[in-house]
Amino acid sequence: MKLHRNLVFAVIDALNLIFNENEYADKVVQKVLKYDKRWGARDRGFIAETTYEMVRYKRLYAEIAEVKAPYSRPNLFRMWAVWAVLKGIRLPDWKQIEPTPERRIKGRFDELSNIRKFREAVPNWIDELCAKSLGEKLWTAEIAALNQQAEVILRTNTLKNTKEGLRRILLDENIVTEPIRGYAVALRLPERANVFVTQAFKKGLFEVQDASSQLVAPLLDVKPGQRVVDACAGAGGKSLHLAALMENKGQLIAMDIYGSKLKELKRRARRNGIHNIEPREIDSTKVIKKLHGKADRLLIDAPCTGLGVIRRNPDTKWKLQPDFLDKITKTQQELLRSYSKMVKPGGKMVYATCSILPQENGNQVKEFLASPEGEGFGMVEEKNIYASKSGFDGFYMALLERA
Repeated sequence: MKLHRNLVFAVIDALNLIFNENEYADKVVQKVLKYDKRWGARDRGFIAETTYEMVRYKRLYAEIAEVKAPYSRPNLFRMWAVWAVLKGIRLPDWKQIEPTPERRIKGRFDELSNIRKFREAVPNWIDELCAKSLGEKLWTAEIAALNQQAEVILRTNTLKNTKEGLRRILLDENIVTEPIRGYAVALRLPERANVFVTQAFKKGLFEVQDASSQLVAPLLDVKPGQRVVDACAGAGGKSLHLAALMENKGQLIAMDIYGSKLKELKRRARRNGIHNIEPREIDSTKVIKKLHGKADRLLIDAPCTGLGVIRRNPDTKWKLQPDFLDKITKTQQELLRSYSKMVKPGGKMVYATCSILPQENGNQVKEFLASPEGEGFGMVEEKNIYASKSGFDGFYMALLERA
């Protein structure tokens, strides 16, 4: 493999912004890929994939390279040299790269690979928390699965097309896809490709959405003509799916505390040909109170640690702080108790997170059902989805019904 200096330097720039400036990896990669318009798909792929892999295994590479944060530029080059040696890539004769003892790197890797927190590159506190919460066996399998690169999964927009119709259209644009058993409208890309530049995407024929995430909206059992509330809509991935399941009929109120995210949802809805979504910013408690007892269906896709989706967001491991779990579980319980009041008698509610921790999932639902606000609600179905078992993101979802 021939290494190009400008591509490696771009990776080092990206790592500096992520590790030292605490910027988000996905935003940094987008920024760095704009450095040179002449870069082709292979060049861009090298930068993105190398950056993400080094973020994913930061602790392991830093330990082998014997460097500590904050990482100087020479430190980052040492970590990159470790990555290259472990990939079997011959190191170039550049002044930025110090003489590198390859045998020692491989020996140290073999030694550290016997210790999970180094092998899978997780902070001590996350390793201990998850091992205690999930059990040693499940956590060992789960973190190994979560360290794999996430596949590109599409969700067919059934308002405009069928899954098979979308496959044919994408094939005409040289994008090969395959269906996934058990996922009604999902397509997997066997080989990564930039699907956002396709005409099919621009026409709103699909959205990029992980297979596990695609299970949430169907669980809510929406019907055309209902009043449905997505209470933590964000940029609206699940709102768009719900609207398609509602066949564009009825009222879908997409709520969020961030108005900027709802603007993005409006843009996506237009591209998808969706016109039954009504965005509402939660700028006071009145917004919720006005809907008390009026929703046929409610989705609470709650804010969480995001530990189920670190395949996509590997920097989550380094950004999370130990006290965040206490804060977010309080918020989750508050949302359950407050927002559940919107569900009318006979209505249904789904509580979902992209976490694998029982503290954020089943335990929260049990606490809610035992609370005064949970009186009258009953559990219908719950799903714990683990990357090690499904091959997709870790997720939790519970369907509750109000008597």
